[in-house]
Amino acid sequence: MNEELDFLYDDDEAVKFIRKQLPDGLKTKFSDDDINYIIDLIYEFYDSKGFLEGDDEKDIDINEDELTAFVIKNALSDEVGRFEAEEISLIVQGEIEYCVSIGMFD
Repeated sequence: MNEELDFLYDDDEAVKFIRKQLPDGLKTKFSDDDINYIIDLIYEFYDSKGFLEGDDEKDIDINEDELTAFVIKNALSDEVGRFEAEEISLIVQGEIEYCVSIGMFD
């Protein structure tokens, strides 16, 4: 994450934004804590891939299937829950859309 834009990223706003993007059936399945946990895993994945090192010249290509598998695996091992790839994918997409909406990728 660009340090200049860190202040723009608001965890509570990100959760609200993602929740609005979810289909009605998933809005009740995922608590705010679940969504925050998944966001944390998304950034853990980004960090493990070196995406957060601050090299603005480097193109970042996120493999969404790999990211989704990472989240599912960690949620199971941390005993947070058993999630379907489609569900996690919707949260990942919502998080990316939130980042776009606040100009993080500009």
